[in-house]
Amino acid sequence: MKDTMKAVIVRAPMDFSVETVPVPKVSAGGLLLKVLACGLCGSDLRTLRMGHRRVTFPWTIGHEISGEIVKTGQEYSGNLKTGDVLAVGPLAYCGACEFCQDGEYELCENQKEIGQHWPGGFAEYIAIPEESVRLGNIQKVPEGGDPVLAALAEPVSSCVNAQEKADIKLGETVVIIGTGPIGCIHISLAKARGARKIFVVDISADRLKLAEAFEPDALINGAECDPVAEVMKLTGGKGAHVVIAAAPAPQAAVQAVEMARKGGRVIQFGGMPKDNSKPGVDMNIVHYRGLHIIGTTTFAPKHNRTALQLLTEGVISKEKLVSHIFPLKDFEKGAKLALEGKVLKGVFIP
Repeated sequence: MKDTMKAVIVRAPMDFSVETVPVPKVSAGGLLLKVLACGLCGSDLRTLRMGHRRVTFPWTIGHEISGEIVKTGQEYSGNLKTGDVLAVGPLAYCGACEFCQDGEYELCENQKEIGQHWPGGFAEYIAIPEESVRLGNIQKVPEGGDPVLAALAEPVSSCVNAQEKADIKLGETVVIIGTGPIGCIHISLAKARGARKIFVVDISADRLKLAEAFEPDALINGAECDPVAEVMKLTGGKGAHVVIAAAPAPQAAVQAVEMARKGGRVIQFGGMPKDNSKPGVDMNIVHYRGLHIIGTTTFAPKHNRTALQLLTEGVISKEKLVSHIFPLKDFEKGAKLALEGKVLKGVFIP
């Protein structure tokens, strides 16, 4: 096996390139994978644009990963073997905090993440640490499974968690604010749960056009109309049973509350800018409509297993979701297109 590989090195915000670096060493209880696919996430784009509090440059990012085992650590004693293809969820849990002990792994107080605490997947090879193997989300991909789909298990996992918390029921109306890849995954999952009507909201006509392939019942351009008024019109003045705010914008949180029906559930999925995270939500609406406001973040192993199963079964369409597949050598080109909002979901193949 060769000693060097190609990897994306981020040296500073908006300063990144593909370089030659040493192949990482496998830890005693870990795994070394040949990366087969790595998806580009919205949080990756934020890191490229402005850095990340948990990332010290120079660094290799990327946390939506699939890969083939090429080597196991000297002390690895699990059931995985060389040649197995894995879907790698990036989160590793401590297993010791109160939340882990209660089985609420998505709330782990000490979770670590590949791409932040350990180098990520925009590389030819990646070392999976022992913590991730022992207390993480490492799944064997079914025989003949698509590595690109397997890499998408990570973003789908967070959406599965949110949809579980939202408890979307047969016949309900759902609004999704934000039609990036996460919003589009939410459309597919809401359909699978039996939603009767699904409306999507965005301020970008281009994003709405990309979401059209997922066949929502209405596309609402928030730059051209009042989306709250439009949702009320479409629901006979009642509002939606479930509203998922999947955009990192304070206004989305305000609108989500305002377009929810009595007794409705509002899922705050998108994180806010840290200097603008206190939107002017009318708490009288929350009070008098009896709304449930639920925040969700990350996922537990059970959500990751469900995500891979849904992807394998075709519940979420690769053809609709993945708009661009790039070779790793073209990372600069692909990332810049994504930063310009011209990519729905980009995946890189070493």
